Amino acid sequence: MIISPERIPVAGPSITEREAELAAEAARTAWYGNHYAYNARFEAMMADYVGVRHAVSLPHATSALHLIFAALGLQPGDEVIVPDVTWIASVAPIVQLGATPVLVDIRPDTWCIDPAAVEAAIGPRTKAILGVDLYGSMCDWPALQAIADRHGLHLVEDAAEALGSTLDGRRAGAFGRAAAFSFHGSKTVATGEGGMLVTDDPDLAARVLVLRDHGRNPGDRFFLNHEIAFKYRMNAVTAALGVAQMERIDALIAYKRAIFGWYRARLEGIDGLTLNVEPAGVENSYWMVTVVPDERYGLDKFALMAEMERRNIDTRPFFSPLSTLPAFDALPEAKRRVTANDHGQRIARVGVNLPSGYNMTEAKVDVVCAALNEILLDHGRSAYRFAASA
Repeated sequence: MIISPERIPVAGPSITEREAELAAEAARTAWYGNHYAYNARFEAMMADYVGVRHAVSLPHATSALHLIFAALGLQPGDEVIVPDVTWIASVAPIVQLGATPVLVDIRPDTWCIDPAAVEAAIGPRTKAILGVDLYGSMCDWPALQAIADRHGLHLVEDAAEALGSTLDGRRAGAFGRAAAFSFHGSKTVATGEGGMLVTDDPDLAARVLVLRDHGRNPGDRFFLNHEIAFKYRMNAVTAALGVAQMERIDALIAYKRAIFGWYRARLEGIDGLTLNVEPAGVENSYWMVTVVPDERYGLDKFALMAEMERRNIDTRPFFSPLSTLPAFDALPEAKRRVTANDHGQRIARVGVNLPSGYNMTEAKVDVVCAALNEILLDHGRSAYRFAASA
């Protein structure tokens, strides 16, 4: 059995002396009149990179989505159409605002929300559509925007996993009314925790600045709160880490794409094994390298993860459909558009994220791919006889 001589983690950041230098500098100097200097730099870099006019630094992507939906006036009785297969943070703010998420299927290729399923789910209470750029893939944003325009709905982008991906030359985060990014330690740009809200809408941006600081107008020094709102601000040291990361964003994206290229070269010849796709017009930043084995291998994702664990290789499961989680047992209305035959139900049963951190080398990818192929062979399906024996 192939066993990695060293533990191979599933994710991790690229941190240099520059990050340490700026973080220390912020700890020493980001006080008094200079308290927001690093946040302002980070926000300007993000807005410029994404190609929008406004960026607001926040504690995490969840807070960005919470603020977006709050600023759009989401309230009890409203519905938001969302993908069934995503991390729960995409949908939690909708529930927390008292609205109802309506879960719909994803596309079998990009793993992003299916525009046809969105159209079919629109009802009299629908207020918004949320698209999630899953694992670096891009939603069909032109189709979603056309649906939103036809029905007078807000369109929101969860780009937490897609920094650096593009669709027809536009970067992730530039679609819909506003978008959310994550800088969790596993993400392409990492600050430990942290998020960013980006938008081209000046009114929405202004509303967010009030909502994120306990309902105070920006610059208020008299603590005159106009409403009860939220406390969502990024600290200066976190922002300084973000500045250092964004200074080499192109190199970070290039390395993510290189990692995927190493995997693709070694795995694309295995029948019945699907990897992340890059449709025409899309450039995928490949936050996570993901494999979806055909169900005929007889391995669900947890069994495959256990086999990789035996080989000293860490993996992550493809996000489970929200409709299958105990957290949604009390939300039957959310699940009314979900069926057992949905693409997402099938993909989520077997999909696994492979090690994709910046510590990956070609040699480590060799080990991961050899281990994966060994597991598939052990389950009676080689790369060359799968089709014939299935």
